[in-house]
Amino acid sequence: MTTDDHHTAPAATPDDLAAYAALPATGPYAARPGHALITLVEPHPGHERAYNRWYEDDHYIAGAMAMPWIFAGRRWVATRDLQLLRYPRHSTVARPVTAGCYLTTYWLTAGRYDAHMRWTVATNQRLHRDGRIFQDRTHVLTAFHDHAATVYRDGAAGPRDTHALDHPYAGLVLEVIDTDGPEHRAALLAWLRDHDLPRRLASSPAALVTVFRPTPLPADRMPYVQQVAGVDTRLTLLWFLEQDPRRAFPEHLTGLDAEVAAAGLGRVELVAPFVPTVPGTDRYVDELR
Repeated sequence: MTTDDHHTAPAATPDDLAAYAALPATGPYAARPGHALITLVEPHPGHERAYNRWYEDDHYIAGAMAMPWIFAGRRWVATRDLQLLRYPRHSTVARPVTAGCYLTTYWLTAGRYDAHMRWTVATNQRLHRDGRIFQDRTHVLTAFHDHAATVYRDGAAGPRDTHALDHPYAGLVLEVIDTDGPEHRAALLAWLRDHDLPRRLASSPAALVTVFRPTPLPADRMPYVQQVAGVDTRLTLLWFLEQDPRRAFPEHLTGLDAEVAAAGLGRVELVAPFVPTVPGTDRYVDELR
């Protein structure tokens, strides 16, 4: 696989360069995470190290960060002991519940989802054609999302969600909640935002929780990525932790499923803790199985 094709790529035309000046001159460009790409991936056994190097050395940049309107990204990893902390055991998201060693999260500028989607589809089609897509992996959960809410533990005193992927958080927990129908999701969001999350965040190691609604992938998405489930019924939460998630269990991060069920507002389908990867290294690769 080569990551240096600039010798054979056609040069940009004057019209191409003019478009670069025209596109950012209109439309929103606020500095806040209006959308997110959240992707949970399982490298196939025996290919963990190769996957890690491909994703970090090539795809994280060429397949994401080099694109317009992505302004922050971070990779996370679940070692075997972290995988074993996940619940519920019978998850409809991860089958088995331990599937998905690597999680990557990206923030996209509010209002720029459609423009970014056109770019990312075209880029990934080119990467696939050029042999720069790693095949020995499975997408457990890959979806773009619209931002729905952010709840802070410390109010204005803490880092904003804009900076959450750059701040040196010690861990992250991915939580996925499904409701029985679209009419129930608004009630679930209001309950989380106004009641449950503020109470849970108080005196916890989580500084903030971001809440997102998944959006459908386009028809011309890459064939190895499944269409998103729960577009009208699901909420995806990211808990940003100031301590290792192993320390946060069981006091702070267990029982999330029981609380949602008791409220009669939905079903927690996945609670999965991660720690940040160390860029430029293969740290944790030997602790995945």
